[in-house]
Amino acid sequence: MAIKKFKPRSPGRRFYEVADFSNLSQKGPERKLTVSKSSTGGRNNSGRITTRFRGGGHKRRLRVIDFKRTKVGVPARVASIEYDPNRSARIALLHYADGEKAYILAPDGLKVQDRVVSSRHADIQPGNNLPLRYIPSGTTIHNIEMKIGKGAQLVRSAGTAAQVMAKEGNYAHIRMPSSEIRLIHLDCRATVGQVSNPGHTHVSLGKAGRVRWQGRRPHNRGVTMNPVDHPMGGGEGRSSGGRHPCSPWGKLAKGLKTRTNKRSDKFIVTKRGKK
Repeated sequence: MAIKKFKPRSPGRRFYEVADFSNLSQKGPERKLTVSKSSTGGRNNSGRITTRFRGGGHKRRLRVIDFKRTKVGVPARVASIEYDPNRSARIALLHYADGEKAYILAPDGLKVQDRVVSSRHADIQPGNNLPLRYIPSGTTIHNIEMKIGKGAQLVRSAGTAAQVMAKEGNYAHIRMPSSEIRLIHLDCRATVGQVSNPGHTHVSLGKAGRVRWQGRRPHNRGVTMNPVDHPMGGGEGRSSGGRHPCSPWGKLAKGLKTRTNKRSDKFIVTKRGKK
């Protein structure tokens, strides 16, 4: 994916970089495949702020993505590759042979007029969806189910990809983008290829206003506050806090283990970060 840069005619344009949208569809989304999205501003149903520094942002509509790919055996044509403001990856509009339409996550390299299908007999080509049982070892995959029939939950962000390492019994060894190796049932489905928009990490926002468009408000650090507001506040002059980074309520911000789902530990062969 190409990155579009601008001449620094103003301070806000100096480091401003955007993705090149020239190869995307210029029309709006398929209206029947969108739903309204309400903004919470980080507040719960009582009106209390439960997530700080959220609010504002551009108005959006949610695109309904087909993560289950349940139309097995029905071929589909890629009608358009579109931008989705709710995710980092691109999405593809499919026109099925029976007249139905659906959005899927677009794999890298998928083009308009390409043919895709969800079937155990499908070719190993980007966009085709198969159970892991029928995907050869070494294949690059994304959009992976964790539970049979629940829909894809893993490897969905821009540029990511997993790999089928081996198969043993009823489970496949899948190497995740984080280097974690996890066991996933062979009847869970996955899509062949890498997620589109791999250059997403190279985009520079360039100015504070562009962050506000995304619904993120200014974040004030704990060390700039007073001791009454934050454990790391106070000090004569500029102080670095004098303790390990923590939240306003004393919870460690770096290194604290927050994983509580012990039930799925048995499916992790190699934890991420381990060599």
